[in-house]
Amino acid sequence: MIELIAALQPLVVGVVLIWSARVKLFSRYAAEAASRSALVRLLGQRRALPAYRLLGGVELTLGALLLLPPALRLEAVAASVLAVGFLAYLTYARRAAPASSCGCLSARSTPVSGRGLGRAGLLVLASGLSVVVPGGWPAALSARPLAGAAVLLAEVAAVVALSPELDAAWLLPLRRLRARLTHPLRGGTGVPLLATVQQLQLSDAYRRVAPLLRSDVREYWDDGDWRFVGHAALYQGRPVTAVFAVPLADQQPDTVRVAVVDDATGHTLLSLAGTAPPTGPRLTVVPA
Repeated sequence: MIELIAALQPLVVGVVLIWSARVKLFSRYAAEAASRSALVRLLGQRRALPAYRLLGGVELTLGALLLLPPALRLEAVAASVLAVGFLAYLTYARRAAPASSCGCLSARSTPVSGRGLGRAGLLVLASGLSVVVPGGWPAALSARPLAGAAVLLAEVAAVVALSPELDAAWLLPLRRLRARLTHPLRGGTGVPLLATVQQLQLSDAYRRVAPLLRSDVREYWDDGDWRFVGHAALYQGRPVTAVFAVPLADQQPDTVRVAVVDDATGHTLLSLAGTAPPTGPRLTVVPA
């Protein structure tokens, strides 16, 4: 089986390289993509676009060589060197220019992330495997078409899953389908999430910690007679989660409780019980 997988790697790597070259050489947004990449910091604004185009030419040439017979070990070695270069560049970009765009498989602006590094690592493994166990992919695919198709499908799925630039083509439609099927604005108890959020936002507990919040509803779950709603927040300079407890049966905002939980340790840093608005001195939460 390892011989089959290794023989198919030039096909996988070649297709990825040609797809990447398409963006750099033929996209009308190539100049904009180059200006957002870490090449600007690495080479300067004037050299970024020529380097971007040159890299596209190298990818197109090497990708075509990998797809066309005969299968040469030198081609696999060159692909391995290029893949290692990609991984090194993305590592540099993430550390030196975290706001820069990857500019890899799409002109869409996508910051360098762990998924992009994982994809580069996958290409290093794929090209390295074809160096260690060389073979021609047409003969291997024709000899075992079903197994070969399964291997290719799995690798293509892995590349797509590790490519944030391609999320709009598959991940967003899946999320829309899930929303249509699961109706996320309605909890398992039959109480709409929107009603819970309205009750929550009218509560004294919410008003007291509102300066700390950094997101809308991030997660929620029901436990007995309570619905727990989580928001990302920042407290005294540390990332935390503000967890609101909202009673499902009682619609009064004053019954809402909140706990501020440290994301790193899980310790509760602040807890406010649901009470009526006080008439005396009031606890004021100062934003971090």
